[in-house]
Amino acid sequence: MVVAGLYSGGKDSTLALHRIIGTGIEVGLLLTIESKNRNSYMFHYPNTNWTALQAEALGIKHKFVQTEGKKEEELKDLEKALVDNGVTALITGATYSKYQGDRIADMCNKLGIENLAPLWHIEPLDELRELDRDFDAIVTSVSAEGLDKSFLGERIDQGMIDRLVLLNKRYGINLLFEGGEAESFVLDAPLFRKWIKVNKSHIEWNGTSGAYFIDDAELVGKK
Repeated sequence: MVVAGLYSGGKDSTLALHRIIGTGIEVGLLLTIESKNRNSYMFHYPNTNWTALQAEALGIKHKFVQTEGKKEEELKDLEKALVDNGVTALITGATYSKYQGDRIADMCNKLGIENLAPLWHIEPLDELRELDRDFDAIVTSVSAEGLDKSFLGERIDQGMIDRLVLLNKRYGINLLFEGGEAESFVLDAPLFRKWIKVNKSHIEWNGTSGAYFIDDAELVGKK
């Protein structure tokens, strides 16, 4: 049995991985989709190249899967990777997106693969508080009204949670950034054997949306 995680390096895929491993299931592979489309409907974009460091910190085998990111076609590249690697169960960090959830479920059914989505319909504040308590996750892109440049590169902590709750009430943003409103990257987590130190980064901002890119990073031992 080959259990694989669809791994973007963000908060949801990392938390989902922790939940599944916490049940005693052994995860043998992490698959990261590298999309050429910044506006992919299915997959994370910024900083996916640094997931190799996260996988090393986790001690789990890791592979990149390339895709052009074309709508309704990008899943074919993931599907091929699942077949080529003999995957029998797939972990995803899906929370509320019906578009993503339905397509992953349909693909798994087609291939006879077990679909493991431990965060499906999780209470948003429960997830955010767990991230604040146990993880070091930063925001790496924003593209929704109310989410400005000041969020980029900042840790998801109680202060940010308070800001997000206010923005949810004012603008209706999704607290978990579902639908691409924002994206994140995990620098440290309970199962990481080392944490990721960012040595150099830059921000690209176009006036209404933008992204935080890691230019140089390294693994550092935990004390």
